[in-house]
Amino acid sequence: MSQIASMQPMRTADCEPSLTDTQVLEFCRKGFLFFEAVVPDDVNRRVFDFIPEHGQNALRQQDWFVDNVLLNTPVAGAVRSLLGANFALPVGISNHLMECPAPKQNWHRDGGSRYGPEVNNLQVFYYPQDTPTEMGPTEVYPGSHHLFALQSWMGHYDQIRGAISTAAPAGSIFITAYSIWHRRGASTATGTRNLLKYSYWRTAQPKRDWILDPDFDLSTHEYIPNGLPGQQFRDWYDAAAMFFWLCGDDRPLLGILGGEGWPMGYPPPRKGANTFPPEGFQRL
Repeated sequence: MSQIASMQPMRTADCEPSLTDTQVLEFCRKGFLFFEAVVPDDVNRRVFDFIPEHGQNALRQQDWFVDNVLLNTPVAGAVRSLLGANFALPVGISNHLMECPAPKQNWHRDGGSRYGPEVNNLQVFYYPQDTPTEMGPTEVYPGSHHLFALQSWMGHYDQIRGAISTAAPAGSIFITAYSIWHRRGASTATGTRNLLKYSYWRTAQPKRDWILDPDFDLSTHEYIPNGLPGQQFRDWYDAAAMFFWLCGDDRPLLGILGGEGWPMGYPPPRKGANTFPPEGFQRL
């Protein structure tokens, strides 16, 4: 479990999980979830007016903000699904305030990012105002949370095939794996862009206690990433390993390697392969 999560005094919350097996696996594959216009307009306007006078960090002490943004029903249900019971609320809120027009940022992962299947925290972005492409919304690279890269290398990339813009109306929130590649997009409009950013933390051991889908068959589910980045199918294993870790099973995915190995070679037959998931797979 994250050392930061164990050292910082935190306020915790709980609610019912809202994600299914398929949706959890989709997060493992892509590294983000998007919730469009889920915060009411009056709350967005109140946030927009509150920040200049009191600062964004004081929002954490406002019940109206906690109830409508930090514990927004669909968002909190997704956080509960991925971080477990009694997840910790943010200990700080940043505002990525930008005077537009402005150039795009370099691609980067935020400081302290780690490479691996653990999901001990979630990074969240909230737009309290309409943020079309002209206002420089954040761009994210789906699946990049499984890519190991030094920060000094990432800055040399410009346009990346498969990267997406998070342009969205006011009240939109997107949840990401902390290590996902992202950057501020270039803006061409004139005005001020607010983007609030904060993190939730795990306090419970991982286990599969989200909404179980009776039609979800772990042994035959399709792990093909549909064009997401990866090195020689490594992203298939990485997504499967993250899903297993969230289920509370952190054993290495050992077995036949290459095109005949699970999850790549499943369901059989593929190239005449007789491949199987790891031992003990069905007990999940």
